[in-house]
Amino acid sequence: MVPDQARRTRLNRLPGVLVETLRNLVVYLHLIGFALLLGGSVAQYLTGKLRINLAMLGGAVIQVLTGLILAAPWGLEPGEKLNYAKLGVKLVAALMILAMTYFPRNREKVNRGHFLAIVGLVLVTAAVAVFWT
Repeated sequence: MVPDQARRTRLNRLPGVLVETLRNLVVYLHLIGFALLLGGSVAQYLTGKLRINLAMLGGAVIQVLTGLILAAPWGLEPGEKLNYAKLGVKLVAALMILAMTYFPRNREKVNRGHFLAIVGLVLVTAAVAVFWT
């Protein structure tokens, strides 16, 4: 009976482990989107020609999609609640970044202030994620 009991215990933990693994995978993709967005911005800034590159646009899309998935209430501890204010701030900032990278993507050059605003918003959303508990 003990081996059967141990088997049932392992099977009961499987959904939790699977959810945690999937959530970690989405967090990993979210970080890749951040790296593409910030890295693409820095690389473009260093060239001296301020324009929206494919890495920036792809990173913005990945950030919004994975952020929406992460905002779903899955994998929470019992009694744990979502911070809707934090999620709202991050959603608004992420949508602004997406719009600011999507619409001028075909321009040869974007305004310096526009470009630096994208970088600033990326850094602000990362700070919100890390420091707002």
